[in-house]
Parts: sequence; C-alpha cells; structure tokens
Amino acid sequence: MGEGIGDLPGHGSDVPPRSSAKDVARLAGVSTATVSRALNLPQQVDPETLGRVRQAIDKLRYVPHGAARALRSRRSQMVGAVVPSVDYALYARTTSALQAVLDAAGYAMVLAEHRYDLAQEVRVTEQLVSHGVDAFVFVGVHHDPALFTLLASHGKPYVLTWGVDPMRRHPTVGFDNRAATFAMTQYLVGLGHRHFGLLSAPVAGNDRATERGAGMRAALHQAGLALDEADARYGPIDLYAAAGLMHEILARRPRPTAVVCTNDVFAVGGMLACREAGVRIPDDLSITGVDNTDLGATQTPPLTSIRTPVVEVGRAAGEEVIARLEGRFGESSRTLPFEIVMRGSTAPPRR
Repeated sequence: MGEGIGDLPGHGSDVPPRSSAKDVARLAGVSTATVSRALNLPQQVDPETLGRVRQAIDKLRYVPHGAARALRSRRSQMVGAVVPSVDYALYARTTSALQAVLDAAGYAMVLAEHRYDLAQEVRVTEQLVSHGVDAFVFVGVHHDPALFTLLASHGKPYVLTWGVDPMRRHPTVGFDNRAATFAMTQYLVGLGHRHFGLLSAPVAGNDRATERGAGMRAALHQAGLALDEADARYGPIDLYAAAGLMHEILARRPRPTAVVCTNDVFAVGGMLACREAGVRIPDDLSITGVDNTDLGATQTPPLTSIRTPVVEVGRAAGEEVIARLEGRFGESSRTLPFEIVMRGSTAPPRR
C-alpha cells in the first residue's frame, strides 16, 4: 500500500518535528539532490518534477535549512516589506516610517519588490519565508489567493496597507482610495466641469489605481455624467511618460476641461504637456493629483491634490504587525483620513 501523508514524520503527534528535505524527497518520489535543485535552481528541473516537489513542500510545510535557527527560536526579528516598486517615492516614505517603528522595537526590515506582478509577489514572499522572516507588510488589498495560503500555512502574521478591505477579511491599515477620487471629482463637478479625462497607472496588479479610477467614475455617474474611455490613458508612473499620454488627451476634440490624475507624478507630467502645447492651467484645463507631494505643490500654478497619509500608514502598519507578532490584536481594519488640498490648478471651466 502506498505511503500517505499521515505516515510521514510530524503527523500524529501534538508537537510535530520539522520536516526535512528527505521527507520532501520521499513524498515527491525524487532524490534529495533534486529537492535541492528545485529549491535553488528550479530552471534546471523539468516542470512535472518541479510541480511534485513544490506540492510535497506545501503539504509538509517544509522550510529550507537557511531558516532552521529562526525556526528553533521561533523568531528571527525580521519583518518583510514587499512593495510594488522601490522606485516610487511614496512607497519609500511609507517603508521608511515602517522601518523606524520596527527598529525602535528591535526588529529589522527586509525590503523586496514585485513590479506589480502578483505571482512574483508570491514567489518573493516564499523566498523570505524560507529565510525565516517573521511577518509581512504588503501594499494594496488585492493579492493572489496563493499569497494568503502561503502565509497561513506557515503561520505568518501580515498587514495590508494603502487601502481598505470593506469585507474585513484581512488586517489592513490604509485610506479609502475610491472615496478620495470620488470626493475630488465631486469638487470638479461642483465647479461646473462636465467633460473629464483620466491619467492613471495600469490597473493590472494595482488596486490603488483601480479604486481611484472607480471613485472618479462613481462620482460622474452620480452627477449623471460618464467618462468617455477614449479620454482615459494608462502608463508607467513617470513624468515624461505622463506628459506623452497627456498630449494624446489634449489632441482630443472636444477636449476635456478637467483631467483627474491618480497621483501627482501623472498630474505634473500632464502640466508639462499643457505648457508645451500652450494650454493654460486652469483657464483652459483643470488638473488634479493624489498624494499632495512637494513636486505638485511647487508647480506654477500649484497643484490641487489629495493629501494621503502615506507616512502615517507606515507607522500604523509597524505598530500593527508588532502587535500581531506579540500576540496582541487591535482593530482588524484601520482607515486613516485623506484631505483635498485646493490650489491654483483648478477653476470653473470657461463658458
């Protein structure tokens, strides 16, 4: 009769011993050398064998030897911060605030990025788990379900940031991205704007961009309006890329009288394009951003934007993840406030 999971070491006792590479090899029907290659050089293992090894690892909750000391002590004092991009200044501000809180409590922060690829986020997290990282802080609310399965199987506390989970399925510390752009769009509608454009990051793997676009559309719908998708542009968070996209919107006829941007980088890039095209802000076009950065505030005219609590999110996430590591559980969801900062880049449209 074939060997089942219940026959392997670690099953049937109250305190199971840690599974070994030999246990994984036995369950997968391969050698320990193949297990090692699957862990360290997966590109050298055929897909079918690699699948069997990974399935065995998942079933046995096996963690490679590099984390053995951390497993014995049950604590490595390391917290993983997994972000979409280390290039985006706002994520840097959040993780800096997070690191300050962790450092004060005796924890180290390990930073990793996934480039808006949620499958890659799972792989990065798996690598950090294998090195004994105690807990995790992620950006955004929407993730590959495999991420939560991985965290649960290894008993790793985590906190999601930069958003809110209305279903309260996960611990979150953030702000309501949809409500923020809803409020901004309402403000522009109140000024008299009826024809809108949108500059946004791609929505794939980015629930912040998704929610901000949804907030704009919801406010327009409430006012009996709609966004013509031909007036929407999506691209990388980059000033010059944003300027190129804005030139496309400016070429539309009729041209929008207001453009909502999902962050200040897009807005300032859009302002650059307006200057190049001789379009006056706000006389010919109003433009708004999100995050209230110095970059936007120092433009001429200064940018109307939404102040988001990016530093406060980092601090609160640090406090929450430490509490969970120490067995203290506070609120399952913390929603921090945002604020519309009205400046010179917005005005009623010309009649």
